Amino acid sequence: MSVRPCSACRDGEPLDFQFSYAYQPILDVKKHSVFAHEALVRGPAGESAFSVLSKVNEDNRYKFDQACRVKAIQTAAAISLPSRLSINFMPNAIYKPELCIRTTLEAARQFNFPIDRIIFETVEGEQVNDGKWLAQVLKEYQRIGFLTAIDDFGAGFAGLNLLADFHPDIIKLDMGLVRDIHASKSRQAIVRGIAGIAGELNIMLVAEGVEVLDEYLCLRDLGIDLMQGYLFSKPLFESCVQLDKVHWPV
Repeated sequence: MSVRPCSACRDGEPLDFQFSYAYQPILDVKKHSVFAHEALVRGPAGESAFSVLSKVNEDNRYKFDQACRVKAIQTAAAISLPSRLSINFMPNAIYKPELCIRTTLEAARQFNFPIDRIIFETVEGEQVNDGKWLAQVLKEYQRIGFLTAIDDFGAGFAGLNLLADFHPDIIKLDMGLVRDIHASKSRQAIVRGIAGIAGELNIMLVAEGVEVLDEYLCLRDLGIDLMQGYLFSKPLFESCVQLDKVHWPV
């Protein structure tokens, strides 16, 4: 059945700026394998994310969100990304999830990138006041066949209330909980509790922003197998890390 796009898809001018992507691995430190790569927005020549995001406003937010999905898939296909692809999305830019996903599905078909290898991850810093709306969006994405991830879990809206309405495939711990966790009994207790909840709900847990060996060792001892951070690999502009280039601490 053909579904007509809403006016936000049809109307308006294209973006007046360009951008590209760097890819940072999410690693399974227990298996020494790459679980996924997160697509991180950059300028067209590798400039900072801020150089791009500073140009996003209420008028172009929707088109930027849609363009990001296409560009992330297109670039991942061009570099023959061998893993899952995690794409950040802006929940506040979505009008109707069943319609706003059409551009993504078309890009996946065009560039021959399987949808079951795509993870939709709430964009870092995006404040969503309506948790039930976010849950509705993520449920629709899961229904279609995408994996879903909640970023910054433990900060702002990304907390326990959201889990009461929706069970994502992946939770990414807020970097504030990861930073210096080896020196903080309270952070260790909180992460241990989140890990227990995630395990009971069959949700994968990712520690992001791992930068030093002591953080890694503490997280590993807490049973966290999926990690992301500069300790292992920096984001690579329009490229993905080769397994033999990953810095495995132990």
